[in-house]
Amino acid sequence: MSLKTKFPTDFVWGTATSAYQIEGAAALDGRGPSIWDAFCDEAGRVANGDSGDQACDHYHRFREDIALMADMGVTAYRFSISWPRILPDGTNSTLNQAGIDFYNALIDCCLEHGIQPWATLYHWDLPQALQEHEDGWLNPAMADRFADYAAVCFEHFGDRVKHWITINEAWVVAILGYGQGVFAPGRTSNVEPYQVAHHLLLAHAKAVDIYRRQFKPAQSGLIGITNNCDWREPKTDSQADREAAQRALEFFLAWFADPIYLGNYPDSMREYVAERLPVFTEAERDLVLGSSDFFGLNHYTTMYASQSGDQVQESAVYGNGGLSEDQQIDLSVDPQWKKTTMQWAVVPWGCRKLLHWIADRYKNPPIYITENGCAYDDHPVDGEVHDQARIDYYAAYLEECAHAIEQGVDLRGYFAWSMLDNFEWASGYGQRFGLHYVNFETMERIPKASARWFKAQLNPEG
Repeated sequence: MSLKTKFPTDFVWGTATSAYQIEGAAALDGRGPSIWDAFCDEAGRVANGDSGDQACDHYHRFREDIALMADMGVTAYRFSISWPRILPDGTNSTLNQAGIDFYNALIDCCLEHGIQPWATLYHWDLPQALQEHEDGWLNPAMADRFADYAAVCFEHFGDRVKHWITINEAWVVAILGYGQGVFAPGRTSNVEPYQVAHHLLLAHAKAVDIYRRQFKPAQSGLIGITNNCDWREPKTDSQADREAAQRALEFFLAWFADPIYLGNYPDSMREYVAERLPVFTEAERDLVLGSSDFFGLNHYTTMYASQSGDQVQESAVYGNGGLSEDQQIDLSVDPQWKKTTMQWAVVPWGCRKLLHWIADRYKNPPIYITENGCAYDDHPVDGEVHDQARIDYYAAYLEECAHAIEQGVDLRGYFAWSMLDNFEWASGYGQRFGLHYVNFETMERIPKASARWFKAQLNPEG
């Protein structure tokens, strides 16, 4: 029995990428620089001095890549639009027609192959001009800049794009970009992440408002935001650890979801962060509340949470679900859990538990898992890439997704991350998440065993 038969017939099966990670062509055809171009130019910021200058050269090879998707049998492609490729200086005064033409061609190619385009407006590549001249996401005016950019995309692509994601993983922008400084723009602070997060939420809400008022009546699409969250399991059954796990989820996911679904930041954040946490005006609250047609979720791993002792413990790789000193929690993993090369634990049941947590807290909204996947050290052997560990990962996580649906969770779609091995941000090209192997010297694509596995699951009779 194929895995597909365990899901509703209208379930959305897709794969995902982002612009800076795969497009390349960083200085071609009028594209302006982004904060990630600048970040990569700073010595020591990115492993091996890598950058997205060429990446996977998807800019020139998108037709080949979309054909590979069609061969897999996916029916949706989640990609991101590069803000500086559309508006090189970030403002509407510099519309770049070559950028418009590229995304028009990509969207049309998807539709020709029977693949529905899911467009993300912001996957971390803020135009560098807005960072240099307007202080980036620390400036509340950035919300209006983003809304203006979104309107350009709605106008040019909305006749064919019927699924929009405003912002990808605002937590990453706020915490890794402005709290821990390991992602662009590389700032460290215990105040700025909360300001940035507030502005990102307002940017999302303003874009949604424009879409619903000016474009949705004619275009009949859906729009939402995608947030990331790992599951936090109480380390023990003690009241303190159960509260710590709940608080960790609130600082991670509810930070961005509560204002949209419940109208304010979580009580725990308002208590622990106090005056550093911005306060919504009544008008802002009304704008943000209800501003998502679906619940986008990126999920990868699980950790144990416990009440912090005297020593604050930082977690591995990408840090805590927020600033750890603000949460007063410790994170750990079971040494028996398998790990990916990102050192993220493989814990499929955590995905199911997180889906139930979302359903319970937010009255069972329609959920799309917009990213789920794993990095392993894949290399061709005799022209084949045998990534059995990745197949096992996907099979186990999808089984838990199927169980969640059986138990009443309104999960409607799943996007595998990622279609291609790509530029993995500060890790450079050292981490491979792809269903397709990419030789970054020749740009050759090789479908991995996991791509063929998906093809068999999605086309059980063919």
